[in-house]
Amino acid sequence: MTVCLGRTFGAVVVAASVGGVALAWPGCGGSTRAEGAPGSIPNETAAHLVQRERLSMGSILRLTAWTADDAAANSVFDAVFDEFNRLEGLMSTWRETSDIERLNRAAGDHPVQVDREVREVLRIAHQVSEWTDGRFDITFGAIADLWKFDHDQDNTVPDPAEVRKRLPLIDYRAVVVDEQAGTAFLKRKGMRAHLGGIGKGYAIDRAVEIFHRRGLQDFMIQAGGDLYVGGQRGGRPWRLGIQDPRGPANQSFATVDLSNSTFSTSGDYERFFFKNGRRYHHILDLRRGEPAMLCRSVTLISDRAVIADALAKGVFILGPVEGLALIERTPGVQGVIVSAKNEVLVSAGLKDRLTMVAPPTDAP
Repeated sequence: MTVCLGRTFGAVVVAASVGGVALAWPGCGGSTRAEGAPGSIPNETAAHLVQRERLSMGSILRLTAWTADDAAANSVFDAVFDEFNRLEGLMSTWRETSDIERLNRAAGDHPVQVDREVREVLRIAHQVSEWTDGRFDITFGAIADLWKFDHDQDNTVPDPAEVRKRLPLIDYRAVVVDEQAGTAFLKRKGMRAHLGGIGKGYAIDRAVEIFHRRGLQDFMIQAGGDLYVGGQRGGRPWRLGIQDPRGPANQSFATVDLSNSTFSTSGDYERFFFKNGRRYHHILDLRRGEPAMLCRSVTLISDRAVIADALAKGVFILGPVEGLALIERTPGVQGVIVSAKNEVLVSAGLKDRLTMVAPPTDAP
């Protein structure tokens, strides 16, 4: 097996790594194209890659189609970009007019009308919280302003006393959704919902529907560590590499061939800092209000991006033993875990499909 890795999306033989996903093209010495900016590939009669990217939901959203019709692909891309923007307007905590921010401002006071899709995401989040015994919990927003890992990252460790004071506000069971009234409610003042661990997965699922409705079957959607591949690339499944959590960017330790499937990675190496010899990262164990310490990365494969997106965080926090057990008992989900001890655990349904390229790098 040949794995070609690089940093540009402008050529067929090039792969990229963002949020734990490295794209590896088999047969790297063959079909090549001139490198260029995303979307710069000219019209051709033969199928080829058409690609564009844009910042959305706090991550780079990359869209790829394998097609001979550039115009059709770009029309779909425009529709997907618009869909991500629409959903961000509903679900982002960075937009004061979003449904989620209106919900947060009314916490402990009264229910608020929220969009049907917001209610759907809240229901899915509740289900994943149940599966993970609360390790995944969208009400982590109560401490999100203490741990700064977004564009506001300042590499500071918050006061443990302040973190402990807010922990009682984290409780997914205190999120009430009333379908008949079309409302949602946070029961306690000071609670804050945050859909950063599930919103991109939901948006990817909606984007998949757009591709299918528009007649494009061979495509890829990547938003941060969440990715969906539809159909094939050049008559073969898409080959995806799992980022080595302690290796350089674009270095995979394993690959898997996928079609019509989601591929979601949560890791401690994308948003982090070191202080006094300890790695602090953005995936928090909500029982303690601190970064989870039992895993380095978790990659889940499923047919629904919204499930893989949320469940990957829960598995990461549960740790390799409980996390793998949860993967094994969840229908339609397979996974790969790199533990804090650099052990690689693979679910039973994936063992015969995963190809190890090299052992993951062992480093702090």
